[in-house]
Amino acid sequence: MTTGEAAWGEQSAGVTGSPRHAIQTFPGLKRCVDVVGVAAVVLFLSPLLLVAVLAVRLSSRGSVLFRQVRLGIDGTPFEMLKLRTMYADSTDALHQAYVRSMLLGHEVHPVDGLYKLHSDPRVTPVGRFLRRSSIDELPQLWNVLRGQMSLVGPRPVLPWEAELFPDWARARFRVRPGITGLWQVSGRNRLSMLEGLALDVRYAAERTFALDLFILARTVGTILGRGAR
Repeated sequence: MTTGEAAWGEQSAGVTGSPRHAIQTFPGLKRCVDVVGVAAVVLFLSPLLLVAVLAVRLSSRGSVLFRQVRLGIDGTPFEMLKLRTMYADSTDALHQAYVRSMLLGHEVHPVDGLYKLHSDPRVTPVGRFLRRSSIDELPQLWNVLRGQMSLVGPRPVLPWEAELFPDWARARFRVRPGITGLWQVSGRNRLSMLEGLALDVRYAAERTFALDLFILARTVGTILGRGAR
């Protein structure tokens, strides 16, 4: 059992219920929650999103939106949207090397307890705040409305990342990726890539309405409490 799975097990007793029955009746309800949830977030957070857009536009050169191909349900590619948090024309070579090391099982030591690039030079000062607060992910609400993502689900991954996944991790593609998920509320960057993938697979197998509500509540608490590290 991974560190993330152990932490999740302690937090989620009684949340998953009867997975097999719940999954059969879940998709329609989940879609309704996605649409209503997107409408509510847009209604309450549109002023915040507008301020963030202006901050990105005025603080550095480049487009406000960051567009990137990710893999959705059944491994189908789609264009995911985020607010741009990096300098224009930044290379991802350093990030790719770091992620590849984790996925290939090489020894990677966390910095300050976090599995992420320390002081990533690609990220702008405004971008650091947007990432820490998760405001940069608000444009993904459009992906949710289009049915490419859900509010809750596995992390949307890059095609080259998926090529390095172990066979058991393919089960994560049985469901739509989410803006937040079990990985994010169980430690996020405090977990290695393989630990996070194990939680994605567990979510795909045990997803229920109650579990989604639990994850959404934990997400709000995490962002308000200590940021999205």
